[in-house]
Amino acid sequence: MILAGDVGGTKVHLALYGFEHGQLVHVRDERFPAHEFSGLQEIVVRFLAESGNPEITAACFGVPGPVRGGRLRLTNLPWVLDSRELSAGLNITHLFLINDLEANGYGIPELTPDQIFTLNEGDPSGVGNRALVSAGTGLGEGVLLWNGKSHVPIASEGGHCDFAARNALEIELLTWLMQKYNGRVSFERVVSGPGLTNIYTFLRDQKHMEEPDWLRQKMEAEDPNAVIGEVGEEPGKSELCAKSLEMFAAAYGAESGNMVLKVLATGGMYLGGGIAPKMLKTMRGGAFMQAFTDKGRLSELLIHTPVRIILESRAALMGAAAYAEARAAEVSGKSVRAASR
Repeated sequence: MILAGDVGGTKVHLALYGFEHGQLVHVRDERFPAHEFSGLQEIVVRFLAESGNPEITAACFGVPGPVRGGRLRLTNLPWVLDSRELSAGLNITHLFLINDLEANGYGIPELTPDQIFTLNEGDPSGVGNRALVSAGTGLGEGVLLWNGKSHVPIASEGGHCDFAARNALEIELLTWLMQKYNGRVSFERVVSGPGLTNIYTFLRDQKHMEEPDWLRQKMEAEDPNAVIGEVGEEPGKSELCAKSLEMFAAAYGAESGNMVLKVLATGGMYLGGGIAPKMLKTMRGGAFMQAFTDKGRLSELLIHTPVRIILESRAALMGAAAYAEARAAEVSGKSVRAASR
């Protein structure tokens, strides 16, 4: 059995996978509120106990941030993760920590066509590097490097690069955010869950867009990001929410286009994370693709770049499981995937 994990600032998502006919088979998964536990090991022990303590041949956890020497200090949780300590504490010989966008990248080959939505067909025969940008609690970015045979995921912290305003309204937003954060503003402050709330608040307080009482009450009682997304996707229900989603999609498109240019992603752009699948109407509405392709003399390159949205919420877990099996096979010489064929 393969143990996979997707570690976030607010939740830890764990899953068990097996293999049949060379394909990943989902066995069980569960989400845990991270702040209720002292560390990752405690969560894993509980999950495995609830799963009947199966024999784990390999494990991999996708984590937010750069992993150095198998070690990572989380920014949103008071945890330090060390692959050697976890391996010993959990008695799992083959245990790995990788960046969460790497895990997403390794998950893409495991997806089926119904788990991907094509936003822009582009040139589907294009070969070369691919880019991955995932908006969720934060903004993750990664590169899928083409080596002539396959795509190798490479971690990046590009989501923390400077936010680049493109028009008068975004310049106003940038100025407002600079005052809020007392200086520098990254793309993650705009293209993420908290970023969506930032855009909403800016439009309400700075541009004086109407927030009716029913919407204010709903925002106070429920998750604000979910409310903005749900209400904004319904035509005519709230101009404020709809405009917030439109600005978000445009900024998302602009940065995704930047990634294509930076890594020459002729093989396509993938959008991961939990936000894009929940706002498909807005994503299809034109703001994303207009900003994505608005690259001056290189616009033609972007027009021909395929853009695909990952719909499967367990993509990072699938990638972590695939990585764990492959690395364990390299070390041990025994492949669970190959044996299942």
